[in-house]
Amino acid sequence: LGNGGSTLHVLQYLEDLYGDQWTSFTVLLIHSGGYSQRLPSASALGKIFMALPFGDPVYQMLELKLAMYIDLPPHMKPGILVTCSDDIELYSTGVTETITLDKPGFTAWAHPSDLAVGTTHGVFVLDPSSFSGKGGLEYASCHRFLHKPDVGTMRQSGAVCVRGDRSSGDLGMASECVYTDSIFYMDHHTAKKLLMFYRQVGTLCCEIDAYGDFLQALGPGATPDYTKNTSNVTKGDTRLVEVRQQLYSLLRGTAFNVIVLHNSQFYHIGTTQEYLFHFTAESKLRFELDLLSVAFSILPDTAETSDRSSIIQSILQPRCVVGPESVVEYSRIGTGVSVGQSTIISGSCIDFSVDIPSNCFLSSVSVKINDQVGHVTVVFGAGDDLKKGVELLSDIHLLQFFGASLADCLDLWSVEASDQLFSSENTSWGLWTARIFPVCSTLSESVRMALKMLNSVQHMSPFKLSGFQLLSVEEILTYKNVEDMLKFRKQIYDEICLQRQKDKSDC
Repeated sequence: LGNGGSTLHVLQYLEDLYGDQWTSFTVLLIHSGGYSQRLPSASALGKIFMALPFGDPVYQMLELKLAMYIDLPPHMKPGILVTCSDDIELYSTGVTETITLDKPGFTAWAHPSDLAVGTTHGVFVLDPSSFSGKGGLEYASCHRFLHKPDVGTMRQSGAVCVRGDRSSGDLGMASECVYTDSIFYMDHHTAKKLLMFYRQVGTLCCEIDAYGDFLQALGPGATPDYTKNTSNVTKGDTRLVEVRQQLYSLLRGTAFNVIVLHNSQFYHIGTTQEYLFHFTAESKLRFELDLLSVAFSILPDTAETSDRSSIIQSILQPRCVVGPESVVEYSRIGTGVSVGQSTIISGSCIDFSVDIPSNCFLSSVSVKINDQVGHVTVVFGAGDDLKKGVELLSDIHLLQFFGASLADCLDLWSVEASDQLFSSENTSWGLWTARIFPVCSTLSESVRMALKMLNSVQHMSPFKLSGFQLLSVEEILTYKNVEDMLKFRKQIYDEICLQRQKDKSDC
């Protein structure tokens, strides 16, 4: 569906559930996270339930979203506020300045960003006569919306603005910026138009983007050229151009307002690199939210961690080591376990002595196949590209697994490279669809197997995967057993609470 299709689906669901009554509601619609291929630890449960390193017990992204938007409903007319689950918008406004969402059509938030950020986000081409660039916030009109444009397109379209003081002659005080997107609001009249379109189309046969495909149709400078550009699409489809052209015709001329938040910052936590940086480095976000290096966890005095690591709702045993810039969440880390630098451990039980290398991604998922609960631990390099695909079997050497070609890894694991290796019916194959992860009977055993696979690749030594049912990440999500994963988290939670009560009574 994409986040655009899921938005339309939710509108239909609201109308089916409430009839015409839903047009009097103020609705917060959060996209929960999709496949999360760039941050697979959030794939099974969704990015909106991602744990944050603060709160006691820890907050999830959902709580933070609700806290950030809590002041909006009193200043909102009935309508839909649409937001993603992997971004954080922090802003300050003047005492007398209020964010009001009451205009017809679309109203989007805009944040000053450098031009490099603009290439991976939506960028507003603002009408220069409608805003001054001063104060905490301004209501501006938008001439056109660009989706992930290159720097040349931003300049040609007039999206680049200069912040700071140029009049003084001190160019060091001035800097170029673009205004990038985050959340947007639409009134019920507009939502009704979209719902009518959804009913007419029937079943969606392609992935629609709520930002690129809705907002690019807006503003007096919008043209239909974008409808044919499919370079940023996860799954290409012949129907996409047709559906985009229909949306363009439907939304063209709809009012497009922008709330420019001059004192604001947009943070994206959608990739492993962003996740590690914001949670462990001396990042601005870590300072602004007062993120903790240890949040709601058991950490003995003899366990070694860094101020630049992040331990979230986990239990560490004595004499284990967690390196700097690493994140451990919802896990049990045993005595004699050493976790390297810039590594992510999620939902795992490591009760045996082992050295986990730096720049490693390790995430355990419970699965249910034929009513049998099993466990699979996914392991990759923290920088591996799970979105990359190849169209020929002979090209799988181009796929990188922890610094080695996938073809070499398969040889080491005695896994045959064939069409059956991949779970996807698509013509493009990649790490996401490669059946290389063994199903085990216990959580601990699945981690052990994953680390043996990794060790095999690191030392170029054979390790046979024969005798196991092998799943791809794509299949793991099909068979995921959320109930069992939450049960494991609850056990850790209860143990931490019990330990705290014991510590209190000892005091």
